[in-house]
Amino acid sequence: MYADRYASPHRLNPVSIALAIAINGAVMGALVFSAPIVEKIAAHGPFILYPVKEPPPPEPIPTPEPRANADPIPERITVPRHVEVEVTRPDPGPLVIDIGPSTGTLTGTGTDPVTVDPPPPPLPPLIPAQTDPRYAAALQPPYPSAERRANREGNVVIKVLIGTDGRVKRVERVSATSDAFYEATRRQALGHWRFKPATRGGVPQESWITKSVRFVMSD
Repeated sequence: MYADRYASPHRLNPVSIALAIAINGAVMGALVFSAPIVEKIAAHGPFILYPVKEPPPPEPIPTPEPRANADPIPERITVPRHVEVEVTRPDPGPLVIDIGPSTGTLTGTGTDPVTVDPPPPPLPPLIPAQTDPRYAAALQPPYPSAERRANREGNVVIKVLIGTDGRVKRVERVSATSDAFYEATRRQALGHWRFKPATRGGVPQESWITKSVRFVMSD
């Protein structure tokens, strides 16, 4: 490569130089104004450093120990006073309690032992009354004439009270086709019916039975 001999020498531009100087001056001025202001303090003598001691920690609070030979605090117990009162009770008299016929009667006083009477023995069963076969033919009453003429049949149901002698003592009407049929049956029962009476333990007893009578026209 060869140098250009016709090239002109390099020259400084005065405007560029002035602009660079102005920028540098502005930067320096900003640094000066932004720096902190330090006041000078006149020294009156040398500085002396004193060590600072930390305060000691507080002492722990001692815990009181229980007394080994301390006497226990006595417990106060209040005991009520015993008061005796004499009470006079009136004599209640004999004590009678009825507990039914099957268990007897309790007899005694309020302080004496109570005696119990033994209960009575149970009653034997009742054997009902039965028709006496010797009077079986007398059970059917005569046919009422008015009902026969009307050619009417009927039924009668009655209750009869049989005495200890086997005779009918009372008749009660349960049902009947007509009064004529009932009346003929009632008269026949009171006058001609006979039964073997009911018994309890072999002893004759009065008893009620129900009988039915039918009236039928025969050819």
